[in-house]
Amino acid sequence: MQNRSIKFVIPLLATAVALAISALLIMTTGRDPLMIYQKMFSMTFGSDYGTGQIVFRTTSLILTGLAVAIPFKVKLLNIGGEGQVLAGAFTAAFVGIMLPPQTPPLIAISICSTSAMIAGSSIGLLAGWLKVRFGINEVISTIMLNFIVHAFVGYLLTWHLAVPSTVHTPEIIQSAQVPMFDSVIGIWRKSPANISTLFALTASLLSWIMIFKTTTGYEMRAVGLQPEAAGYAGISTNTHIMKAMAIGGAMAGLASTNLVLGYKHFYEAGLTSGIGFIGIAVALLALAHPLWLVASALLFGFLEYGGLTVNAYVPKDIFMMVQAITILMILVLTKTLR
Repeated sequence: MQNRSIKFVIPLLATAVALAISALLIMTTGRDPLMIYQKMFSMTFGSDYGTGQIVFRTTSLILTGLAVAIPFKVKLLNIGGEGQVLAGAFTAAFVGIMLPPQTPPLIAISICSTSAMIAGSSIGLLAGWLKVRFGINEVISTIMLNFIVHAFVGYLLTWHLAVPSTVHTPEIIQSAQVPMFDSVIGIWRKSPANISTLFALTASLLSWIMIFKTTTGYEMRAVGLQPEAAGYAGISTNTHIMKAMAIGGAMAGLASTNLVLGYKHFYEAGLTSGIGFIGIAVALLALAHPLWLVASALLFGFLEYGGLTVNAYVPKDIFMMVQAITILMILVLTKTLR
């Protein structure tokens, strides 16, 4: 019980320390920290549009956080979320362009989303296979795969799919576009928030069920805690390493549903904006728990958009520092409190 209490306290304490440090940094600019935080809240959660912006960002971060959290159960650190999102986003756009215009919405969205998950999963699976087959550390392989995917997608976009004189593809067919919350239930008006949020929340719940309520999840956790003992018990360590990386990659690929199908409706250079890397921080703050990830992603989504809303008063870089400080505090507290 004490261990569980410490686990719960660590993220809260780390966040509190990071916010306190950010308050000191805000004071160095001559501004009142309480006034800045008040403005952040009023311009984000205090408005329909601002709340929608946070929900939109939170959606992608839940999925990129899961891309890290699931492999972490077998003690793997997936740094390749950015490349996996990129592969998924480009694939979703490509498939969405190529589908017949008369394709029914449910089928079109399902095909595009599944294709994106397969693309992201393939990148994750490749990193898992490289570890199993050649012993290549997953941190190194996923970082290198990020570069490879970025270069390959850039080549395909520039030379084959981009609309002339632009850095984006043509629009996907209308039936492949995920509806906005604004058009479905009339909330978060004019914001990019779309029903992909429901996909992300479902993915979080299903991940929790898989990890804690199924044989597969039990075996994954066994491999992460005691790989040698798991092997003696007849659990295939290699299989679960590849499985965890593949599922993590699929979660990152699914983030493209929010970015491409729900928001832009095309792929463009720079679309991912580093969300794969922020997903690492989201997962660490949530201690790799699939349900805690939702709150963690919400915090990072708030800091990201909230920093933009008060950029006229203080540099938004301060709130980027808050994210980094939070993770450093997580690591420090994890070592000192256990």
